[in-house]
Amino acid sequence: VEELTYKTKKRVHNLKYYTWIEQQGHDVEDLNAQWYDYDNYWGKLHQMTAELDRLIVEFNKLIDEA
Repeated sequence: VEELTYKTKKRVHNLKYYTWIEQQGHDVEDLNAQWYDYDNYWGKLHQMTAELDRLIVEFNKLIDEA
């Protein structure tokens, strides 16, 4: 594990452009929010933990039944 500097964190973030925008079709605004509006973007995600856990359990049950 390596402690990333600002420069290396930014490089990793910029690599997400290909997978997020070009492959998955997300808006560039979403990607920019991850970097420039970090607290709001990731804070909202952290508030969704219980719902995400519920969805994962539901999905896993569907897979087990298949």
